[in-house]
Amino acid sequence: MTDSSHHPAHDAAVQESFRLLGYSGANLITPVEDIDHDVAIVGGGQSGVAIAHALRRSGITNITLVDEAADESALAWRSRARMRTLRTPKTISGPELGNATLTFRAWYEGVHGAGTFESIDKIATPAWADYLTWYRQQVGVEVRRGIRVTDIEPLGTGRLRLHLATADRAWTEDARKIVLATGVSGTGTPNIPAVLSALPRHLYAHTADPIDFASLQGRTVAVLGAASSAFDAAATALEANAAEVHVYTRRPEPVVAPETGARPNPLVQDMFPLLDDDERWRQRWQVSERGANVPPESVARAAAFANYHLHVAAEWKSVVERNGQVVVDAADGIRAFDFVIAGTGYQQDPNTRPELESIAQHIALWSDVYTPPEDLGSDLLGSAPYLGQGYEFTEKVPGAAPWLADIHVFSIGASTSFGLPVGDVPSLRTGIPRLVGAITRDLVLADLDRARSVPAGVGR
Repeated sequence: MTDSSHHPAHDAAVQESFRLLGYSGANLITPVEDIDHDVAIVGGGQSGVAIAHALRRSGITNITLVDEAADESALAWRSRARMRTLRTPKTISGPELGNATLTFRAWYEGVHGAGTFESIDKIATPAWADYLTWYRQQVGVEVRRGIRVTDIEPLGTGRLRLHLATADRAWTEDARKIVLATGVSGTGTPNIPAVLSALPRHLYAHTADPIDFASLQGRTVAVLGAASSAFDAAATALEANAAEVHVYTRRPEPVVAPETGARPNPLVQDMFPLLDDDERWRQRWQVSERGANVPPESVARAAAFANYHLHVAAEWKSVVERNGQVVVDAADGIRAFDFVIAGTGYQQDPNTRPELESIAQHIALWSDVYTPPEDLGSDLLGSAPYLGQGYEFTEKVPGAAPWLADIHVFSIGASTSFGLPVGDVPSLRTGIPRLVGAITRDLVLADLDRARSVPAGVGR
């Protein structure tokens, strides 16, 4: 982020807003002996930082925020987000959480001048990344970087042990609550189709990987999948002067979002977790079956190149390595490529997540709780965690692991339970207050028998 991304007068207005709103920075949670943190947040992206800010302004200040990335350049908006602009409207509410001085619009006009926000159609991805860095600095949230969570160990009610590691050491820290704000990887891993399983790893990548697109210059590339991330990767490869890029989808055509039309009603989306399981499953199944919408600009960006090729109704039957190339046998014929990019999304099974491995056996999945009608079956949806109203894990066997209620999921892993991509910008407006309200409730109620009074003069 450059110095031009700061404007001293606007920065001062943000800090004045904190004074006017009475953010004292006081900790209102009674300390617990031998506990390092009341809340440990895993993931230092837009969700993790906004959650930390929301907790602190609620009076929960004994928190920590850890992220595996060594620095901000490795965060999603500066690495794996390959679209030119955000997919959400520029006016949508985000991490500002009701504070007008913290909005993207206020930051943008503070940097570029009054009225400049009106001249942009959508928010450029690099601008959003710069805004998030500025936001983190303004709210004063520090991220401990280069730290990986290797395990979560229950120590009894109200105590969880985080096993942490860097490149050269390992240690533990104890917390009362854990929030997993791990973005699109969520509670699972990139979804690598079985058809790629026998392929040498150097011949393919998932869109979640840090792909060296410069190395694809002059090479032929196949992209499996036709979701937004697949088209973004295809366009990036074409812009890096790949010889040819072929996008494959098993569908008769990509699911392109209409240029104009009604957007989902956010108030209806907010009520999704209150629906019964039948209705929640039916809606999520329909979305999954229909396929994710691809913005028309993402398709147009790739289609602008003469060496872009789209293959529809072209499911891959087999993939083999032959003489250093990838030979793809698809429904529309056999072709050889130098490299494959899988734009095939993610699965959210906690059993596949290394840091959840030791506790996953206790976590209730949707398949443990709900049996769908035969014609609405989905292994992908069924393997996602079945979360409570405060984004918390629930027990596979009631009473066997009550400590699971102290681990909250604010990531794509919550999407089956909450109905929209949790962790994306549209989910922050009501999702973070819901999460912070649940955490605050649990901590305060647990402390009723020993809660201290608040010193005179301390506000919220």
